[in-house]
Amino acid sequence: MLQEQFEKYAHATQDEVLQSYRAHLKKHWVGLVAKRIFDLFAASLCIAISSPLLLAAAVAIKISSKGPVFYRQLRVGQGGKPFYVLKFRTMCVNADHAGEITVGSKDTRITGIGKILRATNFDEFSQFFQVITGKMSIIGVRPEVPHYVDYYQPEDYSTLLLRPGMTSPVAIVYRHENDLLAAAVDPEACYIKKILPEKMEINRQYIRTFSFRNDWRILGRTFRCLFEKDALLEEQKNRPST
Repeated sequence: MLQEQFEKYAHATQDEVLQSYRAHLKKHWVGLVAKRIFDLFAASLCIAISSPLLLAAAVAIKISSKGPVFYRQLRVGQGGKPFYVLKFRTMCVNADHAGEITVGSKDTRITGIGKILRATNFDEFSQFFQVITGKMSIIGVRPEVPHYVDYYQPEDYSTLLLRPGMTSPVAIVYRHENDLLAAAVDPEACYIKKILPEKMEINRQYIRTFSFRNDWRILGRTFRCLFEKDALLEEQKNRPST
């Protein structure tokens, strides 16, 4: 079944409806080369600087709860190909059997050290290694699990034309997505019917307007959002309860 799914995704990236997206990316081939060079340099530098913290995180995870240091989850990558995204494990073993959506920072499946790693986004620093191997990029579209890619509209497959990113415009807008889902009566339905379509609209805009300069702007916004309030989360908190 999975093989058929990924064949479907790969075929969808060749659909005629994506021709304008492919033409835009082809026009910006120099920017794509510069993007890859930047990825290699920045990822190598970040790994070198953060290596003591990476080691400390690995040790803390290992001694604080049973299970592996890293968590691998199947995602849909560039060209509709399967790949496993790598993260420091922040939940108890087999937590994904209870659902693929994390419902808020108070999700009982999250370990003690996992809360710290998630709050600082350090759980995703291991993805710098995947940037170096070419599976990911620092800036791009966050990769989805196959279950949610099945809900894509034809143009949404344009997001599979580039390497998936560690950060993206969507990752900035929905940086507290889990807490938003925690307030939903049905988190799964909320994600599929409301959040996913909104995410894909932002993702399509990123692909339509891709340039190396825009990637720098997104990187700057990523750093700034660490010190800004989340507008969506504030709106959710201020919404009258029903």
